[in-house]
Parts: sequence; structure tokens; C-alpha cells
Amino acid sequence: MYIKKTILNVAIASIATMGLAQAANVPAGTELAAKQELIWNNGTNPASFDPQKIEGVPEGNVARQVFEGLVTSDVKGNLKPGVAESWEHSDDFKTWTFHLRKDAKWSNGDPVTAHDFVYAWQRLVDPKIASPYASYVEFLKLKNAKDIIAGKKPITDLGIEAKDDNTLVLNLDQSVGFADKLSELYVLYPVNKKVVEKFGDKWTAPENFVGNGAFKIESFTVNDKTVLVRNEHYWDNKNTVLDKITLLAIESSATDVQRYRAGDEDITGTGLPLELFAKLKKELPEELKISPSLCTYTYEFNNEKAPFNDVKVRKALSYAIDRDVITLKILQAGQKAAYGFTPPYISGGEKLEQPEWATWDAKKRYTEAQKLLNEAGFNKANPLNFTILYNTNDNHKKLAVAVGSMLNKNLGGAVNVKLENQEWKTYLDSRRAGKFDVARAGWCADYNEATTFLTYFLSDSSNNKAFYKSAEFDDLVNGSYTAKDEAARAEMYAKAEAVLDKDTPFAPVYYYVDTQLVKPWVKGFAYSHPAKNYYMKDVYIIKH
Repeated sequence: MYIKKTILNVAIASIATMGLAQAANVPAGTELAAKQELIWNNGTNPASFDPQKIEGVPEGNVARQVFEGLVTSDVKGNLKPGVAESWEHSDDFKTWTFHLRKDAKWSNGDPVTAHDFVYAWQRLVDPKIASPYASYVEFLKLKNAKDIIAGKKPITDLGIEAKDDNTLVLNLDQSVGFADKLSELYVLYPVNKKVVEKFGDKWTAPENFVGNGAFKIESFTVNDKTVLVRNEHYWDNKNTVLDKITLLAIESSATDVQRYRAGDEDITGTGLPLELFAKLKKELPEELKISPSLCTYTYEFNNEKAPFNDVKVRKALSYAIDRDVITLKILQAGQKAAYGFTPPYISGGEKLEQPEWATWDAKKRYTEAQKLLNEAGFNKANPLNFTILYNTNDNHKKLAVAVGSMLNKNLGGAVNVKLENQEWKTYLDSRRAGKFDVARAGWCADYNEATTFLTYFLSDSSNNKAFYKSAEFDDLVNGSYTAKDEAARAEMYAKAEAVLDKDTPFAPVYYYVDTQLVKPWVKGFAYSHPAKNYYMKDVYIIKH
């Protein structure tokens, strides 16, 4: 027996069939600019345009514009219909059925069908593709996902089927009451089988590219920009206002602000220069946007590499970081010191508690850190030498310099820290290959539920680049799916987080806020979206 997920979704789906509230919501009487073009700094080159091969924020920012998944979300993170007009689930939440709109089309005019989603999701788990996000479908509990990723079963055994061109069914091994939330992530976007098989790895080249989003790729210039133009075949094209989006690849936050102030950008990247923040807050108060984010900034340890396979070393380094100095004196934009991985304000985080060491004063914490490091065999006479890896970015560099100095001081000169920066794609490759000691990292929610953080550190997670393995942690996270209710699930989340604290596979630093500059004529930009899922089909430019 099937039931509608919620009354809200029924209402939303009804609105969707009328073509309302999906793209830019321009108030009556608004005078639009004649030129509907947006320039937005994406921070770096996207590593790929293939949704089944991407994993980072820069890639996601592009993917959300040129593809569309089953669902999207509004500025507050509430789900909205995407390619799926409506959806329903079985009473036990093990079977989910999505009804696809019949007017959805690819940018070449082909219809978007349920078969396109089946093909894309099978690509995601195909060992030949080696997707960095393959394990995501395991979190969704799709049938046979784990065995397929391990090469034990064919991709055709994945628990997804097209009943017909417009009906997609997900068959799960376990109950997942938030499977619709999970389906928003960009790695689950459909791809056009005919185009992928015709062009192979070159299918994402602008001249070959076919997507199903509100925009399509016109051009890509390495180390410069990605240009998107309106997709006239998009099902809701009549309600899209922007005609062109230029995404810049400026890694320097200082240069980013300079270009913005010179009138070369409408929206900066996130993470404004630390040394300019107070000045910008004073001079451009209406254009400075500060919003909390479901993201955690960390330093990950290579748990498979000595001496970072010693929990005493990991704890010593984590204890020696002064998070209050970082948040209150260096960042100064409202970031909160983090002593755990999962932000406590996420759905499901109600029972998360700070570890005991978070309450210690600085002297006690540093004394304990030095004791642990000494027990691990390191002291001033025999210092621990290691390198912190970070991706090229002014703010990441400033924090790495500060943390390196803190560690040396607070550990009594028992460590020598070197810094290494790499451009985004190389940095991702280095982390995947385990070619690092300690790496700057950050994780942002894929959806508003605590599992989006906790599944990151599962032993078999393809996102787990700290190479942390704990059967105890795995059992708690996997067991949470069968918890009797949300309260019991939240309790298991808290226990899992406590295991992470005990093992310290990473050093939590702070919970993000996003800071960026947005021109006053840019309207509809969802800068306050909790997961930072930006859909530029909602944006428009007013006359200025």
C-alpha cells in the first residue's frame, strides 16, 4: 500500500503541475534590467562536469544549473518538485515511487525519462567509473548497492527501476524516511545515455554537452571561466529570467573582492578575505551577506599513516588548536568553535553533546596534549615533523599558518609543521591517494539530516579520505536506519559522534558561516540556503 509522503508534498506537487513557484518569482511591478546576465565567482575550475564523477562545491555550483534531479529545494532548504512532479512511499519507507513530469526535456530536445535516472545511478555505482561518491547510494540503502560497488553483482541489480518513461521506483534494503531529501544531491542527476555513449569521456565538452537544467554549457576556459546560457528546452524556461551566467575561477579571495568592487562581478565566492572583513562590513553593509551553514571546517589526519595511526598523536594535535582564537580573533564573522563533526543545529542533532575536553581551560588542554604527544614518543628533543596540505585559497593559507604556529607553541616546541598548497583538482587527487599527513578539509551537508555528516566516516565510504575505520562507529550509524523513532535515531547519532571523539580521526575547528558580497540588483539568490544549494533559475536582475 502506498501513501503520500506528506500533505505538504501533495500541495507542492499540485502547484508544480500548474507551473508555479518553480523558477524566478518576480514581484508584480518589478522593472527588470534589459541585460539578464550574471557574473559569479565559483572560486576555482570545476574538476568535471559529469555528475557521476564530481564531489566538490565548485562542481556542484555548476551542476545545479545545467542538470535537474528528481527534487530541488527553496531558499530555506524545503523540498520542491524537480523532474519529479510528485512522489509517494510504501508504509515501511522501503519503496519510493517518483512520478516524472512529461514535459521535461534535455537541452537537445530529447525527453527526460525514468530510464535516464536508472542509467545515471547505475553509472554512479559502476566500478569502472570509480565515482568518488559511489557510496552515496549505500546511504540511500538502495538494494544491492554495496555488492555492486564491490564488483560482486552487476549494475543492473541496483534497486532502481523505470516502470515506464515517467515512473521511477526505488527499492531499498532498509527503511529510509528521508529518501526524498537524499535524492536532491547532484551525483544523482540524470545523464543522456545516447550522448554519453557517443562521445565517451568527451561528452561534457561544451560542443557535445547535453543537460536537463535551466542552463547549458556554452564554453569553458581553464583557469578563467565557465559560461552558461539559457536552455530553451528546459520545461520551465518561460519562468527563467537569466539569459547567461559566467562563473569565474578566481582562487584568491583578495582578487575576488577587487574584481567585485571594480564592477566585474555580481556575486563573489564565499569566504571573504579575513583582513578585509571589518572594512567590507562597514563600507558595504547592504551587500555583505552572512549566513550560517551546515558545514564543518576540519583538519583530517591520515589514519593509515604513521604516526597519525596513533590516537594519542591525533588527540594531542586536536587539543592544541585554539578554536576561540580562530573564530573570535582571526575569522570574526560569527563562526562557532567546533568540538565535534556534526553541527548540533542540524535535523537529528538534538542529543549531540560537547565532549568533556571542550570544557577544559586552555592550560589543562595543552598540558594534556603535551602529555599525550610525549607518550607517543615526541617531544622537543624528538619533534614530530609533518605537513599540512590545503587547497589554494588565501583564507585556508592564513588558517594553516595560524594552526601551525599554535601547534608549535601549545605543544612546547614538540612539532615542526610545514605547509603545502595544491590547486583544487590536484588536492582532491592527493587526498584520495592518501598522499598527505594532515589535510585541511571541510564537509557541507548534502541534505538537512545528521546522517549526511556521520556517513562520511563510515569505513567503506568513498568520501572517507581520512581512511578511518571503526566497526563500532559503523554499527551505530548503520543501526540508526532501523531505530524505532526519531528520538531513538538521534540518540544513536549522539553515540556515534562520541565514538568519533574517542578515536579523533580529525580535528574539528569551526562550524561555518558563509560570507560573500552580492550586488543590490541581484534578486532571488538563495545565499541563506542551509546546504548552500544555489539554483540560479530563481535569480533575476533588476534595473540599476
